Amino acid sequence: MSRETLGLLIGFVGVCIFAGTLPFTRIAVQELDPWFVTAGRASLSGLVAGSALILLRKRSPDRTALKKLALISLCVVGIFPAFTALAMKSVPASHGGVVLGVLPLATAAISVWLNGERPGPGFWLSALAGTGLVVAFALHEGGGAFALADVLLIGAVLSAAVGYNISGQLALSFSGWEVISWVLVVALPISLPATLLVAPQEPGLVGRESWIAFGYVTLFSQYLGFFAWNAGLALGGVARVSQVQLLQTFVTLMIAAVLNGEKVDLITWAGAAAIVALVLASRRAAIRRVPAKPRAPAPS
Repeated sequence: MSRETLGLLIGFVGVCIFAGTLPFTRIAVQELDPWFVTAGRASLSGLVAGSALILLRKRSPDRTALKKLALISLCVVGIFPAFTALAMKSVPASHGGVVLGVLPLATAAISVWLNGERPGPGFWLSALAGTGLVVAFALHEGGGAFALADVLLIGAVLSAAVGYNISGQLALSFSGWEVISWVLVVALPISLPATLLVAPQEPGLVGRESWIAFGYVTLFSQYLGFFAWNAGLALGGVARVSQVQLLQTFVTLMIAAVLNGEKVDLITWAGAAAIVALVLASRRAAIRRVPAKPRAPAPS
């Protein structure tokens, strides 16, 4: 098996792990408080990540990297899990999967802003069409009204897009698994006390299914999924393996149908397919980097 093929397979494993996040979160929040799910998955995975860093004797990040790690932590350990957990209290996982399908497009748009790139008209047309499609889908599912859950899901998309871009910057200095490990460790001073504060008073009364779902989003969604994804990118190349992410929305819909018993109608499948097509179109649009302006000579 070639490195590219192996990278694609491992990358797809990562995609499948991430695709299960919303369906398992929806099960977890049926009996567990969304705030406990958010803080608990961060603190427990943070303890695992900290143990791995200590055992492997990884060097500590400097002050500049710590600032970036704190921002990533806010985005992908705080805002994204909290907003998706709250949203899963009121909308199906399949609905959330379609809305989150625009995440690669949002990540690319944030990258354009952060890196000073000038995309061609095709990129912006895809971005506008993708945004409009998500809004139209949310309005259709909400009976003409924009529900709070949709606002939360869009907020989750934006926060994750920012976090992914800054993670990419740090990945130039640290390996991918180290970045997510330090992100979780940086969050521990907040996530651990928060977990103890909002933990259920009688854990034994919580059903086994909710605890299993909580375990999944803690160990796999928050931590180990990044191992498979980053390993796949390293083996098969970012440009090739990242295309596998386009399948994530469809995998989420299938998991939601099997695991949550949700009836995924034709409009949902069509919406997912249209968003994936727009994401693919945006990736093929030409983007050129803005040349840096030369600095004026310092006065003598």
